[in-house]
Amino acid sequence: MPLIQIKGVGGYLTLEQKQDMIRKVTDAVLSVEGEGLRNVTWVTIEDVQPGAWGVGGNPVTDEDLRVLARQTASG
Repeated sequence: MPLIQIKGVGGYLTLEQKQDMIRKVTDAVLSVEGEGLRNVTWVTIEDVQPGAWGVGGNPVTDEDLRVLARQTASG
């Protein structure tokens, strides 16, 4: 029974984006493990309070992620 746990900065993704992520991650895992496990594949998404998540010793907020996503998308 696959259990996929995802943690992310709270406030960054909408409910719809999280639901899309659940579908896509499930599909990716089952492409390796086998479609027969779909009904027993669990995906959880846990929000970590903005600022309580850090990278390289620096706290990260949902706004930091939005800025980074815009920079990456624009080139």
